[in-house]
Amino acid sequence: MSNAHRLTCLDCGQLNRVATDRPALGAKCGTCGAALLSPKVATLDPAIHDKASRNDELPLLVDYWAPWCGPCRMMAPEFAKAAAQLAGKARFAKINTEDHPALSQRLGIRGIPLLILWQNGREVARLPGARPADQIAGFVLQNTQPAAARG
Repeated sequence: MSNAHRLTCLDCGQLNRVATDRPALGAKCGTCGAALLSPKVATLDPAIHDKASRNDELPLLVDYWAPWCGPCRMMAPEFAKAAAQLAGKARFAKINTEDHPALSQRLGIRGIPLLILWQNGREVARLPGARPADQIAGFVLQNTQPAAARG
């Protein structure tokens, strides 16, 4: 399948290929059956985070947050709204930096909330601070390229 996107299942971590000529929103993981392009925000662990950020061709926006962070909690509904707005164009996930401090240290995260946009195996851009849904969606659209246009 040459016209396919690589997508990591954010539930089980399995790498999947999704044909570009089929409706992507209905794509399911070949291993666990979870939706690959859910309009909901996924919760990641470090292993799935690393696999998805390394392999996925579709943009992945990750919210690095902690439960004690007021601005993080305030932004959560806005992040969910942006995820619904961009369903099928990007995937949204979050990871708790308090539970996974080694990941925060490795990525050089100095403050939260922090959004990091990943695509084609690399970090594309960072957006610090709590933001409304429109700014989050705009950040993703401004900083991404179509998954088929690798470069």
